[in-house]
Formats: sequence, C-alpha cells, structure tokens
Amino acid sequence: STFVMTALGRIPVPAGIAAMQSINRAVLNRAFLTAFLGTAGISLVLAAMAPFRWSASGTPLVLAGGLLYLCGSLLVTIRSNVPMNDALARVTPESTEGAELWARYLVKWTAWNHVRTAGSLAASAAFIAALCRQAAG
Repeated sequence: STFVMTALGRIPVPAGIAAMQSINRAVLNRAFLTAFLGTAGISLVLAAMAPFRWSASGTPLVLAGGLLYLCGSLLVTIRSNVPMNDALARVTPESTEGAELWARYLVKWTAWNHVRTAGSLAASAAFIAALCRQAAG
C-alpha cells in the first residue's frame, strides 16, 4: 500500500496495469494461499472455541483477534480487493477502459489494502495480548 502501489502509479498506465495483473496472477500460489487461508482457518477455530472457554484468561482477546482477522483481512479481501483484481484482469492495459479503471483501482485498492493491514495488525495485537494474559496467569 505504501510503496508498491505508489510505484505502480508512477509508471506509464499500461505498464502499471500489466505489472499489477502479473502480481495478481503470481500471488495465487500454494505458499501464499496456505498462509492466508491457514491463518483464517486458525482464526475461525479460535473464535468459535472462545465462547466455550470464556472464563479462561485472555479469551475475549482471542475472540477479538479471530474476528478482526476474519473481518478485517479475509472478508475485506473477498468482498473488495479480489473483485477489483478480477475487473483489472479483464482489461487490456493499453485500452481507454483500462486507463479509466486503473485510476479508480489505485485509490480504492490501496484504501482497502490499508483496511486489511490495520485488521491484520489489530488481530495480531489481540492475539499477542491474549498470550501475555494467559502467560501471566
């Protein structure tokens, strides 16, 4: 969000579109999907277990961390960034349609990526705080 998208926005539009299309294809790999969806799966399990362990130290923070990741990262990705990536994949980089989409894409995709980053950081902070509470007894 802070440097890749800025750099892509500074190069000629067709090159920026082509580069982002390439990034979007490259990210669909086993390692990334395992890390991204694995974290979502663990977050879901932890959030689902929280009500059954409510009296345990740090459990509200575990629930918060799970929900923050699921909503702030996974849901935002599915509902916002992926549809924008799909729309970008359908345009020809040199087309007028591509240039018009790119102008909107740079702003909206970056904004939603900031939301994903904040959600992921908040989830991490909640999980770390829960571990600290549990360790403290």
